[in-house]
Amino acid sequence: MATARLAATGKRKNAVAKVFLEPGEGRIVVNDRPVQEYFPREAWRATVQQPFVLTETSGRFNVVATLFGGGLSGQAGALRHGIAKVLLLVSPQFREKLKKEGLLTRDPRIKERKKYGQKGARKRFQYSKR
Repeated sequence: MATARLAATGKRKNAVAKVFLEPGEGRIVVNDRPVQEYFPREAWRATVQQPFVLTETSGRFNVVATLFGGGLSGQAGALRHGIAKVLLLVSPQFREKLKKEGLLTRDPRIKERKKYGQKGARKRFQYSKR
């Protein structure tokens, strides 16, 4: 078991999370605020907790994270990705469980760019025959 402070980076959409993990009682601090305050929705908090639940390490580590870019949903996903990556540094035996749930894979989906001559990425201007 690790006693030092471990670090990893998680990403999703345009959000980036720098995650620091240290032994503790399960506190999660995001941008100098408690996770309950930073992520008001329960779904976002559940997303953040998922790696700990899967590896059965809830309440054993403190997390200090710096998030930037994107929105809250993307930031929650980035934080989950970063926590999963840093848990691998704690114990390589977690790899199978985390990989099976897809937590180690960087979600490649990003916003598609708007095309010229169109209203958006896919939407066209209305066609008029006459």
